[in-house]
Amino acid sequence: MKQLIQGGRVIDPANHIDKKADVLVEDGKIAAVGENLSAEGAEVVSAEGKVVVPGLIDMHVHLREPGQEAKEDFVSGTRAAAAGGFTTIATMPNTRPAVDDAAVVRSLQKRAEDEGIVHVKMIGALTKGQQGKELAEVGDMASVGAVAFSDDGHYVQNAKVMLNGFDYLRSFDKVIISHDEETSLVEEGSMNECHRSAMLGLKGRPTVAEDIAVMRDIMLAEYAGARFHVAHISSAKAVEIVRQAKKRGVRVTAEATPHHLTMTDECVDLKDSATKVNPPLRGKADVEALLAGLKDGTIDAIATDHSPHAEEEKDVEYALAPSGFPGLETAVGVLLTDLCHEGKAELPLLISKMTAEPAKILGLTDAGTLSVGAPADITIIDTELKWTVDAEKFYTRGTHSPFVGRELKGKAILTMVDGRIVMRDGAIE
Repeated sequence: MKQLIQGGRVIDPANHIDKKADVLVEDGKIAAVGENLSAEGAEVVSAEGKVVVPGLIDMHVHLREPGQEAKEDFVSGTRAAAAGGFTTIATMPNTRPAVDDAAVVRSLQKRAEDEGIVHVKMIGALTKGQQGKELAEVGDMASVGAVAFSDDGHYVQNAKVMLNGFDYLRSFDKVIISHDEETSLVEEGSMNECHRSAMLGLKGRPTVAEDIAVMRDIMLAEYAGARFHVAHISSAKAVEIVRQAKKRGVRVTAEATPHHLTMTDECVDLKDSATKVNPPLRGKADVEALLAGLKDGTIDAIATDHSPHAEEEKDVEYALAPSGFPGLETAVGVLLTDLCHEGKAELPLLISKMTAEPAKILGLTDAGTLSVGAPADITIIDTELKWTVDAEKFYTRGTHSPFVGRELKGKAILTMVDGRIVMRDGAIE
């Protein structure tokens, strides 16, 4: 089977391509990228006026399997991913039970293959039960395909346990992804600690909690010579700590979310718990620091931290609501609207942070690229398409999003996985 994606602006950061070109797909693989390609008998997909990129990668999502399928599962989550233009997603292990042994990793991989319509990579728990007391079977999980390890949702308080993780995983060249907030400084906090939190009567989560945790883990990774990745970085000081560590040669990377790059704590509304996230939305200076870090390479990737919750869980008093909201279906629109179209970040930069860079961090040699011979994971984006976020049209089971009702400009209009079109014009095929 052949497909010819014709006439689009091809942006492939992995191969330093940004030009008008065609992409030829044969038998689920990239066969050629070039101008005026022809292929007899191929299905022609017009991309005139559109942008053609490697399938987007989200290295930080929560699909809730096993144990919390009422919030999300592989069926709904992978459809939400496809609708948002993502062809590869990595799911976090803070499930019930936690994904902390090889048998669970294998069973989830099989379920993802059977039920999912995009590629799903497994991130294993760093510690048993994510309790932070002793390492999980990280070696066994790595051997069956876990791409990274994390106790996301929990900060590993015990520095010795964290160091043991760095020492052990260095031989596997696997990265530890950490939710870095010093627990004793953030307990029960609902939003960024600032003047607004005091005005709203909400207990705050100070940026220093993140800064201390990031610094500790960087120092441990530096001592061990291991790889470390900061999940959803949100504070200006933490960005600077990562920047200086990179200059010293520490093997550290970082990600930022679309909401931390575009929203501030001024968006917090007691009547709507959608803005309750963890770490919280920060101040304007923090957002500006994140953008600067994105541009200078301090921040390597953009990840959604897609965290759907059941309707009844979020529809409660702000302080009592769980943190997180679904982000897969709105990420492209938000980033293009608030960053690209506002002149705050160039499109090729954003594409790099959502394709080549996360692929490199997770060691995905067959993703994030349009190289000849690579799997035909392709996303087509209409950067000018205006649309309104409607939770009723979400494929995810989560409906509480701070972007509901917003008009956005820019959307993925086609998602191809292994040469098969799984989403076209917003509809799953």
